[in-house]
Amino acid sequence: MAYTIAEKILLAHTDKKEIKPGEFIEAKVDLALGNDITAPLAIEEFKKAGFKEVFDKDKIVLVPDHFAPAKDLRSANQCKILADFAKEQKIKNYFEVGCMGIEHALLPEMGLVSPGDLVIGADSHTCTYGALGCYSMGVGSTDLGRAFIDGRCWLKVPGTIKFIYKGKLNQWVGGKDLILYTIGNIGVDGALYKVMEFAGPVIRSLGMDDRFAMCNMAIEAGARAGIIEPDNVTWEYIRKAKNFPAGQLKIKAGSRPIKEIIWREKSDSDAHYEKTYEWDISKLEPQVASPHLPSNVKPVSKLKDIKIDQVVIGSCTNGRISDLRIAAKILKGKKVKSGLRLIIIPATQKIYLQAVKEGLVEIFVKAGGVFSTPTCGPCLGGHMGILTEGETCLATTNRNFIGRMGSPKSFVYLSNPAVAAASAIIGRITHPGEITT
Repeated sequence: MAYTIAEKILLAHTDKKEIKPGEFIEAKVDLALGNDITAPLAIEEFKKAGFKEVFDKDKIVLVPDHFAPAKDLRSANQCKILADFAKEQKIKNYFEVGCMGIEHALLPEMGLVSPGDLVIGADSHTCTYGALGCYSMGVGSTDLGRAFIDGRCWLKVPGTIKFIYKGKLNQWVGGKDLILYTIGNIGVDGALYKVMEFAGPVIRSLGMDDRFAMCNMAIEAGARAGIIEPDNVTWEYIRKAKNFPAGQLKIKAGSRPIKEIIWREKSDSDAHYEKTYEWDISKLEPQVASPHLPSNVKPVSKLKDIKIDQVVIGSCTNGRISDLRIAAKILKGKKVKSGLRLIIIPATQKIYLQAVKEGLVEIFVKAGGVFSTPTCGPCLGGHMGILTEGETCLATTNRNFIGRMGSPKSFVYLSNPAVAAASAIIGRITHPGEITT
C-alpha cells in the first residue's frame, strides 16, 4: 500500500499493519510537550487520575515560555507548578528561565526532535517540528495528561494535501512569505484537519529556519500538521544539534538510524493526496497578512500607506538567528522612526548569545530598539509589547486575530523580518528595497 511520509510515520507508531485517512488510531509518542499555560492542566488531570509516575521522564518536555519570566502572581504560580512537577518526577527536559527559550525553537535546537518522530504538544504550533521530517501536532491539555500516563495518544489519521513550489525566490522573500502566500490562497480552513506536505525545488533550496517558519504556520490554514521530507539540510541541522561528528551515522530515532530515515522515509511516488497545489513563485514579493486573519494576505507593495506604532521581531515563527541577521542588515547604521517602538525577541538563549557575539544586539539598540529575554510575550497578548486601542503593530509572529496582541480595537499585520525592519525605519509598512537600494 502506498503512503505519504506523514502516514508512514503514524503507521510506524502503531501496532497496525496498515492505516488509512479517516481511521482512528492509538499511537506511541516519542515526545510530549507542555508549557506554562497548558501543562498545569495536564498535571492536574494526571494527578486526579491517581497516577504517581510518568511513563518516561526522558520523553516529557516542560517549557515555561508564554508568560515567563513571570509577569504577575498568577503566571508565577503557573510556572511553579511546572517546576515542582519536574522536580517531583525527575523530568530531565525542564527548562527554567535562564536556559529556556520559546518552546518551538528550543526543542529542535536542543536536538530533542528527530526525523520520523511522533511529537505531541499542548500548543497549536507544535506543528513546527514537521520541518525536520517528523509528525508533530498540537493537542489539548487532557490529551497531554493522558500521554504523561502511558506515552500514547488517540487521533484520526488525516488526509494529506501537497504543495509544490517552483521557480526562484526573489531577494527578501523567504519561508514566511511562502506560507503567507499559501494561506492567502487556500484560506484559514483550506487544510482543515489535513497534513500540509511542502515540496518542490524551492523548498529544497530553503534553510532550516525558513522551513520551520513554514511548518509553524500550517495550523493557520487549519492543518493538523505541516511536514517536509528530510534531506541533507535536515541531516546537517540534526547532526549539529545533537553534536555528532560529520561521519557518524548511527543516530537513533526510535529504533532506526536517522540517516536511514532521511534517505528512505519519503512519500511513495504513488501515494494518495487529497489535493495538489503547484505554484511558480518567481515573481513573488514579500507578503503581509492584514487584520484580522492570517489569510488576509497582500503583497507588501499594496500596503505601503499603512502607518504603524510598533514592530515586533521574534516569536517561534521568526525569532531565529537568521531572522535577526536579516533584520540587523537592514537596520545597521539607521534609526527607528521617532515615536515607534521596536521590540526584538530572540527565540532562545543560544540565539541571544549568538546575536551578542555577532554584534547584532548593538545594531538593534543603536537603532532605537529594545531587546527582550526569550518569551512568547506579545505574540499572544501576554506581556512585553501589548497594544492599546487604536494602535497598529507589524510583527513577525503567526497570528493577527482581533485582540491577539492586546486591545480588540488594535491592529496586527504579519510579515517577514526584512519587511518588519524596513518598516520600523520608515514608520509605515515598507518593502525592504526602499531601504537597501
